[in-house]
Amino acid sequence: MKMRELEQRTGVNRETIRVYLRQGLLPEPRRSARNVADYGEEHVRGILSIRRLQTEQRLPLASIKRALGGDPSAVPADADVLRQIERLVAANLGMDETLVPLSALKTRNPKAESDARVLRSIGAITPHRRSGQLLLSPVDAQLVALWGDMRSAGFTEAHGFNPSVTRIHVQAAEKLAQQEVRAFLAGLAGSDQSPPAARMVDAALSTMLSFFGLVRTRAVLQEFRSRSARQRPGRRK
Repeated sequence: MKMRELEQRTGVNRETIRVYLRQGLLPEPRRSARNVADYGEEHVRGILSIRRLQTEQRLPLASIKRALGGDPSAVPADADVLRQIERLVAANLGMDETLVPLSALKTRNPKAESDARVLRSIGAITPHRRSGQLLLSPVDAQLVALWGDMRSAGFTEAHGFNPSVTRIHVQAAEKLAQQEVRAFLAGLAGSDQSPPAARMVDAALSTMLSFFGLVRTRAVLQEFRSRSARQRPGRRK
């Protein structure tokens, strides 16, 4: 497609699109002649992901560019942000998913390699090895980086913690995901006026994950309050 159609498909003007191209956020268009540029679906997907990161997540282009370079600290640990970053990198590389070198996480988590081994053993992440280098998806990289943050907060082996304590979360997430997908498919089957499934899944991966995260946070706080109340003087039987 030509620039005019790209503008119409994305709702973004050509000056802004050219800024994205100059920043290296989009792949170069195919050129059948010196002054003729042809754009594809990868440009549409990339532009829409950039706009969503800018407008909904308030991310500056500099942070988006750092994230594309494999820096997980450049963006919030948010499911929707990570998904948009993956789509953006996929648009640039013509791949389904980008991979981040495990070594890039060592600044944020000096024990990234050993933590990754433990997280892999409990099914929390799936590392890939290419040319002797360990690589992670952006989501898996963020999980390893976040455990580095947990270490900084005191969750270390000396205090009885290592990444294996997240096994209960991994197992619970897998069971919950199975139930959610079954319920989702059953709901679609019972309705003749459902919106497109892809749009519903996209909403679920952002809005509903935030909803479930708040439900879990509420439950944890409630459990702490309950335990604290049981341990107060005069409460013990």
